[in-house]
Amino acid sequence: MLKRTLFISNPYHLSLKNRQLVVSEKAEMPVKTIPVEDVGFVVLDNPQISFTMKLVEELNDNNVAVVFCNSKHMPSSLLLPLDANHIQNEMFRAQISASEPLKKNLWKQTVEAKINNQARLLEKLGIKGNQLRTIAKSVKSDDSDNREGFAARIYWNRLFGKDFIRDRYGNPPNMYLNYGYILLRSAVARAIAGSGLLATLGIHHRNRYNAFCLADDIMEPYRPWVDEIVLKIKKEWPNQLMLEKEQKAELLQLMSADVRIGANRRPLMIALSQTTASLARCFTGEARKISYPEFE
Repeated sequence: MLKRTLFISNPYHLSLKNRQLVVSEKAEMPVKTIPVEDVGFVVLDNPQISFTMKLVEELNDNNVAVVFCNSKHMPSSLLLPLDANHIQNEMFRAQISASEPLKKNLWKQTVEAKINNQARLLEKLGIKGNQLRTIAKSVKSDDSDNREGFAARIYWNRLFGKDFIRDRYGNPPNMYLNYGYILLRSAVARAIAGSGLLATLGIHHRNRYNAFCLADDIMEPYRPWVDEIVLKIKKEWPNQLMLEKEQKAELLQLMSADVRIGANRRPLMIALSQTTASLARCFTGEARKISYPEFE
């Protein structure tokens, strides 16, 4: 079942009653109730939102990712359960003991999938993606030649024009990409926790200050789904220079985006769980290939 994504930007009080998430005005009657088991994400975007610890416990028990936004209304932190899988100790051990050749091969698969999906998005837009497909075929173990970076320069120029520079603090549509990627990262982190893996231990990313290295690895082939939504936002709001509620709501549709892995088509949120479950099998030696989606 597709879990719901809740975006809360008013100063509501959130509590729990009969396993229902209760949204209410301060000291007033409930505005809305939602079964916690139906929720996958809660995005909190107001400094005056309050909640009960009993609700946090129930959200944790249901592997709900709670995303907190900062004063600039950008997602800044994430609440995830520490014991979302019944064989977590076994999975941690398998992940920690994974060999370097295995991790290098998994990163090679990841980069290939990312570049091929970038090519497919360009082709969907009527832009030639042949060069990216050729680059994807030349990726070596651990992407030692940085084919990912080379492909990225071509991809961004063709997607948003030669004047576009992908930069976290750059001009629009960078802020839309930032917001979408942070949501995607949160979704991947939730799926990783559900598969019993440590989001901190990446297969390629190793920044000592990054608690979500594995999420940063696994999200790479999924980025084009964010890019497509950002293109839609640019078309609908061509003169928009700020990230407003309307654009955030559009980006939150990411979780229900249609994704195909093999012969199966499912919402992105569910597809992520299939991807991270396949990664877990790679760590335990049951598989050698990560199940990544193909952009259509």
